[in-house]
Amino acid sequence: MHRDPDHDWLLAYRQAVGRNVQRERMWANLTQEQLRDISGVDRATIQRIEAGTTDARISWLLRIAHAIGVPISRLLGDL
Repeated sequence: MHRDPDHDWLLAYRQAVGRNVQRERMWANLTQEQLRDISGVDRATIQRIEAGTTDARISWLLRIAHAIGVPISRLLGDL
């Protein structure tokens, strides 16, 4: 099976974004359910973003950042 050489670095970035989202959510003292209620992003989606198992849409990250009260750059980190 052919392996995409870009896969590893994309996976690492996806996981880093997930850790950033989780860190900022917890810093804001919000559960995933509370963040769902404030941001309108489904809890399962938030869970997948934090786990690094999905590519987060920019619209989701913008909604999450706004709900938490941080600039989106805090979620993206130094990518």
